Amino acid sequence: MVREAGIDDLDEILRLYLYLHEDSIPQTDRHLKSTWEQIINDKSHHLIVNIQDGKIVSSCVCVIIPNLTRNVRPYAFVENVVTHGDYRGKGYATQCLDFAKEIAIRENCYKMMLLTGSKSEKTLDFYKHAGYNSTDKTAFIQWL
Repeated sequence: MVREAGIDDLDEILRLYLYLHEDSIPQTDRHLKSTWEQIINDKSHHLIVNIQDGKIVSSCVCVIIPNLTRNVRPYAFVENVVTHGDYRGKGYATQCLDFAKEIAIRENCYKMMLLTGSKSEKTLDFYKHAGYNSTDKTAFIQWL
């Protein structure tokens, strides 16, 4: 089942992020709780989860960004696409991305973008099969 995350999903999402690029779960402090409440309450921030076997096994974030170009249509930015290692290759992340696309269409977005740090052909092919391309734009990152 794919749905948007709820307030009680934080611990499971943080454990899932260990399969992304995190090496530990952040300390539960006021800053973490405040950030989580901000994410959950932001109508433009959609944290999407896929539930299998009673647990969150895949997730992505879709943020709708207001825009003054393209006939004042917003665009969607997808980030933190992750699947638990035991559940990969079963289409769960694709279902999350499809859910994000439904949100973007509903919000009248003119495009969706995502970045990946992966150079793995398997990962890049996954994004291509999900409808993304790497030829239209060039991404630059500045780490702070």
